[in-house]
Amino acid sequence: MTENFNNKAAVVTGAGSGIGRASAIAFAKKGAKVMVSDINTEGGEETVKIIEGFGGVAQFFKCDVSKSDQVQALMNEVVSAFGRLDFAVNNAGISMQPGLTADIDEEEWDRVISINLKSVWLCMKYEIPKMLEQGGGAIINMSSLAGIRGRGNTVAYSASKHAIIGITKTAALEYAKKGIRVNAVCPGLTESGMTSGLSQHKALEEKLVQKIPMGHMGLSENIADSVVWLCANTASFMTGQVIVVDGGETVA
Repeated sequence: MTENFNNKAAVVTGAGSGIGRASAIAFAKKGAKVMVSDINTEGGEETVKIIEGFGGVAQFFKCDVSKSDQVQALMNEVVSAFGRLDFAVNNAGISMQPGLTADIDEEEWDRVISINLKSVWLCMKYEIPKMLEQGGGAIINMSSLAGIRGRGNTVAYSASKHAIIGITKTAALEYAKKGIRVNAVCPGLTESGMTSGLSQHKALEEKLVQKIPMGHMGLSENIADSVVWLCANTASFMTGQVIVVDGGETVA
């Protein structure tokens, strides 16, 4: 029997598009109530409409995940609206202006680290106490292939994604006996908002796709399926793990 998430509640950051939207939809299709969060109001509200369109339950909460007060307010709102917080997907993130390590400026470094890394810590800071109050939960932090190997011209992005894996493993150790599981997902090249610009650079797109043994980019739904599976009871003995979803690129 397929496990359902009836009477469960999830929060997904960066849920206004791409992997975040696909994850929010996947949770809702399994019966969870979903708090859709994004800095982009239009995108977030569109995700809610999609969920409500098939009878799911969702609300939108605008949040800049690099701001402590806004993240705290988001987590408070989840519990206020749904009575609990079972699943959290810390997905919000940005790319960076390409540049060599010695060439990017400090402002760009701070921007990327704040939105990609500090935000994950802030989210966990306010998610974990909610989960402890109810005896457990599952947290998924969104890393990247750039979090497990080097990639030129992306020093701040790569640093943030490597660090997400570090804080995932640390939190997993700290809360393993308290019913909270913390895992990370590393998407490969995926059709999402971050890669939408590739369609204007066909030669580059083809070069990148050629590195993928399966021969095509992943879909946001492929990543969302892994996110939801990690939150299910079928993965109840998994914590501190890094799941790579990349069409085989890292083993090629």
